[in-house]
Amino acid sequence: MNNPAIRDAASLILLRDAAGGSPRVLMGQRGARAAFMPNKFVFPGGAVDPADSAVPLAAPLSAPCRSRLAREAPVGLPDALIAAAIRELWEETGLVLGEAGRWPLPPPPGWRSYAATGHRPAGRDLRFVFRAITPPGRPRRFDARFFLADAATLRSDPDDFSRASDELSHLQWIPLDRVREFDLPFITQVVLAEIAEMLREGLYVPRAVPFFRNNDEESLFLRLGGEGDLRARE
Repeated sequence: MNNPAIRDAASLILLRDAAGGSPRVLMGQRGARAAFMPNKFVFPGGAVDPADSAVPLAAPLSAPCRSRLAREAPVGLPDALIAAAIRELWEETGLVLGEAGRWPLPPPPGWRSYAATGHRPAGRDLRFVFRAITPPGRPRRFDARFFLADAATLRSDPDDFSRASDELSHLQWIPLDRVREFDLPFITQVVLAEIAEMLREGLYVPRAVPFFRNNDEESLFLRLGGEGDLRARE
């Protein structure tokens, strides 16, 4: 079976009403003809585009998150992943995350509609919470990093999806305690379980970022520790 190249990707988990005790997450359904995870409910996200590495961030990711994100990553990829997560959120939902401000240079192709909102992408409000590589044998493979953000940091109406593309349908805020009623990919179920555990423990960032590391030789469930070291889960 043809084994495609692994592409870097980013997903954004928007969390709403967590402080009120009834947290909800934003998800949408992929099309029936999608080559990857058809019909599944997923978070906004997708592959890193070449232009994402040329986008200047208005503010960096926090130091602990950046240290973990930089592990086994080329120089420049962490910022490109943050940019990709924010761009995919904009494209798939029409929601704006970032900081108000003018771009120092003209935005690259693929970023012009976002820049027209008067905002620049920023890592300040994102938390790196999960990483997973798609197992071999799938039609597409991604090295996906998952970021968490509070919906209160959005720069647009969280219920206004009028500017969304048609890549995801049935966009909605799903209560965390009901999300398993939807058709979810396995890895999404695991991510949501980790988010629920973070909320129960009152953590702002996970103590160690889970990492499903699938390659042709083996599949491992590791954790990116506080100092950036990979440690097997106890």
